[in-house]
Amino acid sequence: MSLRRLEVELGHHRYPIHIGPGLLDDAALLAALAPGPQVLIVSDANVAAHHLARVERAFAGKRFASHVLPPGEQEKTLMRFAELMSVLAGLGAQRDVTLIALGGGVVGDLTGFAAACWMRGVRFVQLPTSLLAMVDSSVGGKTAVDLPQGKNLVGAFHQPAAVLADTTTLATLPDRELRAGLAEVLKYGALGDALLFDWVHAQAAALLARDDEALIHAIARSCMHKAGIVGRDERENGERMLLNFGHTFAHAIEAEQGFGGLVHGEAVAVGMLLAARLSALLGLAPAADTMRLARALGALGLPLALPAGLDPEALLQRMQLDKKNRSGQLRLILWRGIGQAFVAEGLDAATVRRVLVP
Repeated sequence: MSLRRLEVELGHHRYPIHIGPGLLDDAALLAALAPGPQVLIVSDANVAAHHLARVERAFAGKRFASHVLPPGEQEKTLMRFAELMSVLAGLGAQRDVTLIALGGGVVGDLTGFAAACWMRGVRFVQLPTSLLAMVDSSVGGKTAVDLPQGKNLVGAFHQPAAVLADTTTLATLPDRELRAGLAEVLKYGALGDALLFDWVHAQAAALLARDDEALIHAIARSCMHKAGIVGRDERENGERMLLNFGHTFAHAIEAEQGFGGLVHGEAVAVGMLLAARLSALLGLAPAADTMRLARALGALGLPLALPAGLDPEALLQRMQLDKKNRSGQLRLILWRGIGQAFVAEGLDAATVRRVLVP
C-alpha cells in the first residue's frame, strides 16, 4: 500500500502531511522531525496504551519525556494547559525543544497551544491517531482550550512542523470515534466538493468496515482540501471560515452538554443538518439537498437530531460567543446546496431559533 504525501504551503511556512500505514514505526522519519536535543511526547491514557512505546523508540537518542493525560474533551482546559507548562518548566525545556502530539484532537489542540506559548513558540509535530484529527484538527495550526462558556475560546494559530497520519492506529479506534471522523470527511464534500460527498455516501459501508484504501483516500482528499484552504487563508479571515460548516451549532451543543454528551463529529453531523435546514428555510438552498445530507449521515451511522432536553435559548446564547461573529452580529456557514457553502452575515436570531425548536 503506497504512502501519500501532501504539503501545506503558507507564505512563510511549509510543512508535509504524511499519510499511510506504519509511519509510527519509522524511527528515522520521526527522529528527523525533532532536530533539537529535547523532546516532550504528549498523549492520553487510551492512545498511550497502544502506541506510546512505538514513538518513544524513535527518540531513544535524545533527552525525551512523555506526559500522559486523561482522555476526553473535558480535559481540554486551562488547567491541563498549565500542567503542560509546568512539565516543560520541570524539564528545563529550551527553545530547541520539540513537542510531539500523539493522540486525537484534544491532545493535538492542547499540545499545539502549549508549543505556541512556551518561550513564545517552539516546534511541534502532530501524530494524529483518530480519523477526525487526521482529516481536520491536526492540519492548519489552530490550537486552543475550552472554557465552560464555550469551545476553543482561548488559543493561538501555531503551525506544526509536520503531520504524520499512521492509518494503522485506526484499528484501535472505537467505532463511535470512527463515525465521528467520517462526519468531518463528509463535511468537506458538503461545503465544496459534491463529487467527494457522493463518494463518501457510496463508500459508507467500506469506510465503516475500515477498508484501508478507502480510508487512505478519504484522509488524503480531506487533507488536500484543508491544506489548500489553509494555504490561502491561514488566519480565518475569509475562505477558511467555510471549514466551520455545521460547527457553530455543534460547538453550542457540545458546550451546553458540558462536553460530555455528543462527541465532536456527532455534534458536527447534527450541526450540518441544522445549517442545511436553515438554508432551506431562508430559501437559499433546495430542501432536497437537506434530505440527501440526512441520508448520507444516516448511512454513516451518525445522529440526525438535537439531543433531547437542550434549551434553544441556551444554544442561541452559546452561538453568540462564536469566533466568527462580528460586532454582535451572528455569522453562520450556510449553503446553496451540496458543495456550495458560504458565509451568511447578520442572521436574525428568531429565524435561527426556528431550527433549534424540536
